[in-house]
Amino acid sequence: MANKKKNFLPGETMTHPGKKLRACFIKGVFVLTFCHAVPALSEADKAQKIQFDMPSTDLASALNSFAEKTGMELSYPASMVVNAKSKPLKGSYGVQQGLHELLQGTGLAYRLTGNNSVTLEKVAVAEPQSGKTMPSVTVTGKAVSADSDPYNTDYNRTNATTATKTNTSIMQTPMSVKVVPQQVLKDQQVVTLDQALKNVSGVISGSGTDRQFFIRGFDVYNYYRDGFPFVSNWYHTEELANIERVEVLKGPGSILYGRAEPGGIVNFVTKQPLDTPYYSLRQQFGSYDHYRTDIDATGPLTANKDLAYRFNLAYQTNNSITEFAGGERIFVAPQLRWNISDKTVSNIKLEYSNIKRNADNLLPLNTAGTQPAALPRSQNLSDPWSYMEDEYVMLSLNTEHKFNPNWSLRHRFNASFANGSGINVSASGNVAANGDVGRFFFEGNAKGKDYFNNFYNSLELTGKFDTGLFKHTMLVGGDYMNTDARATMGPIFGLNPAGTNIYNPVHFAQAPTVTAYNTFGYSQPWFGVYGQDQIELPYHVHLLAGLRYDNAETGGDSAWGAFGNNTKTINPTVTDDKVSPRGGLLWQPIPELSLYGSYTENFGASNGNNSQGNRLPAQTAQQWEVGAKTELWGSRFTGTLAYFDLTKQNVPMQVAQGISRAVGEAESRGIELDLTGEILPGWKVIGAYAYTPFAKTLKDSIGAGTVGMRLHNAPVNNGNLWTTYEFQDRTLHGLKLGAGVQAVGMRQIGYTEAIKTPGYATLNLMASQSWKVGKTNVTAQLNADNLLDKTYHGGVYSYGPALYGAPRTFMGSIKIEY
Repeated sequence: MANKKKNFLPGETMTHPGKKLRACFIKGVFVLTFCHAVPALSEADKAQKIQFDMPSTDLASALNSFAEKTGMELSYPASMVVNAKSKPLKGSYGVQQGLHELLQGTGLAYRLTGNNSVTLEKVAVAEPQSGKTMPSVTVTGKAVSADSDPYNTDYNRTNATTATKTNTSIMQTPMSVKVVPQQVLKDQQVVTLDQALKNVSGVISGSGTDRQFFIRGFDVYNYYRDGFPFVSNWYHTEELANIERVEVLKGPGSILYGRAEPGGIVNFVTKQPLDTPYYSLRQQFGSYDHYRTDIDATGPLTANKDLAYRFNLAYQTNNSITEFAGGERIFVAPQLRWNISDKTVSNIKLEYSNIKRNADNLLPLNTAGTQPAALPRSQNLSDPWSYMEDEYVMLSLNTEHKFNPNWSLRHRFNASFANGSGINVSASGNVAANGDVGRFFFEGNAKGKDYFNNFYNSLELTGKFDTGLFKHTMLVGGDYMNTDARATMGPIFGLNPAGTNIYNPVHFAQAPTVTAYNTFGYSQPWFGVYGQDQIELPYHVHLLAGLRYDNAETGGDSAWGAFGNNTKTINPTVTDDKVSPRGGLLWQPIPELSLYGSYTENFGASNGNNSQGNRLPAQTAQQWEVGAKTELWGSRFTGTLAYFDLTKQNVPMQVAQGISRAVGEAESRGIELDLTGEILPGWKVIGAYAYTPFAKTLKDSIGAGTVGMRLHNAPVNNGNLWTTYEFQDRTLHGLKLGAGVQAVGMRQIGYTEAIKTPGYATLNLMASQSWKVGKTNVTAQLNADNLLDKTYHGGVYSYGPALYGAPRTFMGSIKIEY
């Protein structure tokens, strides 16, 4: 007679061959354990591979089967697995790796509490909406976070920190925030910022493919690293070798981040040291002599795991479809974590990055001046000696002390030392009927002594407490940043080394000699204090309210004249201050649906003084946003639909001949949709779509011709859809296929609607196969980007020139990890 499946009841005992399996409630906690003494599992036992053949089923049954097969003792609150489903577990795994695979997409992580005991806990998911909460269990050890787990293959992240600086459920955050996790970056073989950010609605590449972006119609060039400003106020390139995930907050972020552009906050969350050793080596090889090596290593340095390290290294060289172009990158990032006590932890990290790009080829305008000229992608109107180079060294120290489970104090310090160098000659103006076109020469860091230094300090207190029926998560803090920069660039006039002809280009063997340069000095000390309260009200209503005060000084100097004999002019110091509020209300009537609305103000760039010596107020912005969010299939899938109305104000404009005032305005309004997660076992998707019918200048200088015109680089429609499927059956185990489409509508270049660039769509494919070789995971992967070889403009400059987007490229890689 066939055995019938029997569910555990409190206190019931089931007998299995050679073992007794007992399930019981202990203080409201479901504990699955063996009744007889189970010997502790050695490290060899944990690493030894076990063959699993477990179908997708309810999570409780899957955990029962796993514990019975492995001899592990599992404990968790009974409510944690209600209505949760497990993924299939088929193949040969070690104990910990198998448990990791089993928990994929459930929103749970495991915590080792002994040699053969594990506690499960929720990671980055909303608390259940019930009137009764089961008691919690106090355990020892450190949780293996789903966000930092290098084997986590989930596309979905249910929590984010960028919007609130607390680990908050996206479903309970009353603004739009998108997370691009590590597995998406792996599947797409992301190397540059534009490849990562195309997965976020409303984000468009700017003047360069990975230096500047537009979010909700407005320029964004300041990036954040682990929540602090990084090489601020400078267009620069970021390396992604040590990035765990990318979080993007749409709309103004001044409440927590101070002076910023209103489109949004782009925050790169870096990889952290782990207590479990992990090592990986990836070698990429692709079209146009692309070769890249990535190394990632982490683990404990002491037996008690109080000290742990992480080391990331990347080196890349590549050529291009365009002659003379290509580049080289090197990145090194060692990091050390020290558990000073059971309540205090400190991280120190050093980063070095050098990214060099050769001979960027700017496309001049066509003869009519209506769009970039249609030149061959292989042709370069620049010269072989042209280059641009971004280099920085960054040191950060982060320390957090937990007074108790509800209150913590965090200090963060960051210092970055950067410089940008370059010598470049670019096409300029319109192409004449006979093909002639002018060129413009530029040299940066002419004396080799330029610098761009940023120093940042912040102190934040976070606490959770109740007042009657209200549950509070409070954040109060202050930050101070000082930017000090010097830039030497030239020439002081438009030096034309010689025009060229698109049908018969002229190239020079060396750069022209320039003796007249501009030198600029810049300084900005800036401090802010802020407070925020996230309040959970009855009936699943969530209120967010915050306020920030900023005070920033902007000063500097400039010098014009012959090289080395410049006469310096001291610019007046301008002080700007502002109080920036933010408020939001969210209602989550059922766990799968949230409705929200929010209002946010922004503190933007300084406008200095006008020609009459009068101080102009700093730029500001305001945004209204309403939307709906959903979380489905056991938190494996999330979606956000948002409507926004964003207005940027106090833009300098000329109101009369020689008289300027800060009264300019620009506004964008639109709808955005973001989707990410797992639809069916093995089928993952990440999608983004933005519809922005209104993005216009409302007020501008007399005679500018921009009022009522569409904003630069702001398409009405743009979107991206990427999906992968990993085969679940044993025959094709380890095989993954993926495909994606990116589409960008027609864009205006500049602000007068005189120049346009057509829309485009690209098709991307991928395939990968993973194997187990002993204790090592080996993955071979091939990506084909822009498979149909569409010619399009990836970056556009507001004064007319453009850069071609990447042609059809193939990228292969071999990755070894253990």
